[in-house]
Formats: sequence, C-alpha cells, structure tokens
Amino acid sequence: MLGFLFARQAGVDDPLRFRRAEATRRVLSLELNKNKDVERIHGSGINTLDIEPVENRYMLSGGSDGTIVLYDLENFSRTPCYTCKVICSVGRNHPGVHKYSVETVQWYPHDTGMFTSSSFDKTLKIWDTNTLQPADEFHFDGTVYSHHMSPVATRHCLIAVGTKSSKIQLCDFKSGSCSHILQGHTQEILAVSWSPRYEFILATGSADSRVKLWDVRRASACLLTLDQHNGEKSKAASEAINTAHNGRVNGLCFTSDGLYLLTIGTDDRMRLWNSSTGENTLVNYGKELYSSGRDGNILAWVPYLREPEPDDTHSEKLPSKQCLNSAYEDAWSSSDSEAG
Repeated sequence: MLGFLFARQAGVDDPLRFRRAEATRRVLSLELNKNKDVERIHGSGINTLDIEPVENRYMLSGGSDGTIVLYDLENFSRTPCYTCKVICSVGRNHPGVHKYSVETVQWYPHDTGMFTSSSFDKTLKIWDTNTLQPADEFHFDGTVYSHHMSPVATRHCLIAVGTKSSKIQLCDFKSGSCSHILQGHTQEILAVSWSPRYEFILATGSADSRVKLWDVRRASACLLTLDQHNGEKSKAASEAINTAHNGRVNGLCFTSDGLYLLTIGTDDRMRLWNSSTGENTLVNYGKELYSSGRDGNILAWVPYLREPEPDDTHSEKLPSKQCLNSAYEDAWSSSDSEAG
C-alpha cells in the first residue's frame, strides 16, 4: 500500500494502477456487512436494484410481484449498526403498479426527481419521484426484459428497450414515442446498456447467444458482433461462430470508463470485452456491494478491514508465503519493490 502511495506521489506510477489494485483487494475481501441491514418490505423475490448516481444515497428495488420500493441508505441513527429505511413504495394497491414482475428499475441519471421501470406486463413507465405517479407510459407487443437510459447523453433522450421481439426498441421519453428500431438479433433481447463514454453507442445481449454493439446514428447501426473465440479457427469456434456465450446472454454492463464491456450468460460464464476492438480479454470480476434474491432480502456487502501490516522489526511474525492469497501477492509485492 505504501509503495503505491509513494510511487503516486513521486509521479512514477499511474494513479489508475493504485485504484485498480485497491479495488481488487476490496472485491477479494468482501463479506456480509454486520453493521448495515436493509428493511424488508418485499413479500416475494427481488429482480432488480439501482442506486442513484447523484448522491449515491437512494436505492430502488423491483419485485416479482410488480412492486417498487425506494430506500434511503443514509445512516441517521448515529450508531455503528443501523437499518436502511424504506421511504415509499408502489404497492399492490397503488393505481399505477405494474401488473406483473418488474424486471428493471433505473434512476434518471441526472437527478432523483424521476425514475423508470419496465415489466412483464409489456410496459415501460416513467415515474415522478415526488408524486410517485407515472408521468408517461410506453406499451409493447411483447414482454419487456430490460431497458436503459444513457448516463452521459446530451443530444438525445432515448431509452433502449429489450423485449420478446428480436428488435431493439428506442423510445424517446421527451416526445413519448418509439423513434426507431435496431434489427440484427434473431431472438428476444434480454439485456441492453448504453456506453458511459459515447452517448450513441449501445450494447445488446440476446437469447441468440450474441452480443452486438451499435451506433444508433448510422443506417446500418451494428458496429460489432462479439466473438468469444476472438476469430480463432477451431472446431469449437465453427460450432459457435460470432457468439459471446454458449447460451442466452442475460446481462451486460460497461465499466465506468466505457472501455470494457462485461457480459454474463446462462452458460455460467462472465466475460470482459474490449469495447473498441471486440476482443475477449479473459478477465473475471468479483462480487457486487448489494445483492437481492427470491427470498425477498437485500444484503449489503463490505470489504473486511485488514489487520495493520507489521513493520520490519516484527518481520519474524509475518505469515508464510504459502498462506498468502496469490492475488494479494501479485497486487502488492511487485509495486512495493519498485517503489522502494
């Protein structure tokens, strides 16, 4: 740790390297948070969570019974152990509640006054947070699996929507209409995500095992179809040409810098892709900070605090090399020696 700090202060090391190493350490050390709990209100499974990006204070959850719950993650108790409280909810008796399972909830990227939700009831709803009433509603011919608003767009207000159709729907929430569609997949669209780096770049994942990158300004919008084999000619590649997974692609998201795309599939694989070249980088990532499941609970996870590292005068008490996690050894030892 000190090696990274000294190297950063001296300007001989990239600050991003320290950030990635510390993020890796925290991911590898995640455990259930013993001091934070989340109030339980869902009576059935929870399908989706979203924390607003403005203050990182409010969280939305969508349930398999159609309900939506809004939580405040702030600690007002002034005690180490506390419970995140529910602010409000769209329950089964609410006139605007979804009829069936809520598959995606998302905050408006620029303020907390609006959020969106989509459901198996074939609708996408735009909500006014203050009144907790739908401000607009889009209807589709098939089940809605996923939707996403761009976190960086300034020249469009498009919401990408994945449905049971093989076509991606682009809805303009300012005009209240579906502006156009993207064609190229052969089965239903299970996941959609806008790039956080380029406002017109969209990634989509489908039940046809493919992941496509699109530039929505172009007539032939598809830029890339990701190939898990990176174009290598083999028997396996020929049997699954231009597929990202050996199964349905049911989740994807860009890294915060937009340079990479993470995908997951029903083949129990996670893959990280270079979003510019489409290369499969063969890198895996660990747990999230909040998780939800069919038991109706939301769990908060936190990295455990490491014990202070002994100084040189107590070097004989250092654990043996065999007891060290190899990930820590790779992350710290080489940089310490470089900084020294």
